[in-house]
Amino acid sequence: MRNSQLSRRQVLKGAGAVGVLGALGIPTVVFADENKVRWDLISVNFVTGTLSAGGHASARAADDSKITLTGSGTFGSGEDHGVTGGGNWWTFAPGGAQTASGTYKVKGLVSWEPAPGTPPLPNDNIGDREDESAGLAILRIRYSDGSRGVLIVSCDLVGTSNAVFEGVTATKGYIDYWNREKPVPGVDADRTNFHVLDED
Repeated sequence: MRNSQLSRRQVLKGAGAVGVLGALGIPTVVFADENKVRWDLISVNFVTGTLSAGGHASARAADDSKITLTGSGTFGSGEDHGVTGGGNWWTFAPGGAQTASGTYKVKGLVSWEPAPGTPPLPNDNIGDREDESAGLAILRIRYSDGSRGVLIVSCDLVGTSNAVFEGVTATKGYIDYWNREKPVPGVDADRTNFHVLDED
């Protein structure tokens, strides 16, 4: 657990450093020409082997309080990376009682790194299966209650490095929901997907 917390802090420090580089006009995200990426927290039909938009994922803080999010959006090339998207959020106390809820919007892209991997499901209701990608996206978000945060979306496909996790982590204000909930076989939750698309 201690190592997980340390690496999470290192990621956020890195995200801050990337933001400083961006303010200095130094490119921080590299895309193939005219590409954009769609990200989704996905829903899975295990009977038909189909992924769709509209899923949810959760992560927990040090005291076992929890945040659950839905969401999708896009980002791409260009100075502002053309970010779109957002979703809904709910927070829960350690005992499980809901404490707050609302919506969030994506305000910026901190970084995007694709990773190798092969789609595990035969059917894709979001886009073309051949456009699916594993990877890691770090997004700046604004919650509807005014708080700010970072959403980390990580996707692990078949053949992706075991170091890559599946799911999300998030910050909200001063709380770091660093401990992602792992997907459970047969349970429709805590899964993500990227599609790398040609903007044309």
